[in-house]
Amino acid sequence: MSLEVLNSIDDSQIPVGKLISIIARGQSIYLNHHLEEFGINSTQLYLLFEISNRCNCNQEEISKRFNINKGSVARSVRKLEEMGLITREIDENNRRQNKLSLTDAGEDTLDKTIKILKTWEDEVIKEKGYVDKELLKKVLKEIAIKTIELNQGE
Repeated sequence: MSLEVLNSIDDSQIPVGKLISIIARGQSIYLNHHLEEFGINSTQLYLLFEISNRCNCNQEEISKRFNINKGSVARSVRKLEEMGLITREIDENNRRQNKLSLTDAGEDTLDKTIKILKTWEDEVIKEKGYVDKELLKKVLKEIAIKTIELNQGE
């Protein structure tokens, strides 16, 4: 949907899901453009973030948490490992699983690239003084939780 078309539509006529989709797609385009210099994409940034927050997690956990198929996670993990940003270590409790952790280079890349994400958030949220960033995140999280709950039986 173009900016011109979106501006011309009455707010009450736009489904919430469509707006969320536009925002997610726009953020992905923005991030992918700004992450080129680091050789990663937005999905890989989120994987680095998740691995950093949940040290020694495995690919299956990431797949479930992000609702991404295992093959996509495996491809991204392989690329991040080839780039020297993460390591894979066989889980002693389940030899079919690999524990993932960030390398020093991965930590450094995450520190630099997370600033790009924060810049995007500041540009699209803080510019509109009538929206509290933390409240918006809370509401969106509640919507995301409800969405997942509604789809669990599907």
